[in-house]
Amino acid sequence: MVNTLTEKSCTPCKGGIPPLTAEEAEGFHHQVPQWEVRDESRRIERKFKFRNFGEALGFVQKVGELAEREAHHPDIGFGWGYATVSLQTKKIKGLHENDFIMAAKIDDLGPA
Repeated sequence: MVNTLTEKSCTPCKGGIPPLTAEEAEGFHHQVPQWEVRDESRRIERKFKFRNFGEALGFVQKVGELAEREAHHPDIGFGWGYATVSLQTKKIKGLHENDFIMAAKIDDLGPA
């Protein structure tokens, strides 16, 4: 299946809109199946594994650059051999299509 999310760009979310329902989130989740839907469909998260600290750091740098370009910023934790990325649209305290767009684009940056 072709992932159309990577062809999109994040759009500014000003708040005042409802977050995705669990059913709507599941529709997007099919396009980024390696991500886990968490916190009653209010957040998605994925752990990436690397061979060493340097590779994890390089990945985090790439994700940061992507986040700046897309103006949509994940929470990232990392250490030797791993990076955990968590996405949520904070202004609506839940998931938005932007979170899935970022997830798809982050997948393209990760290890093969």
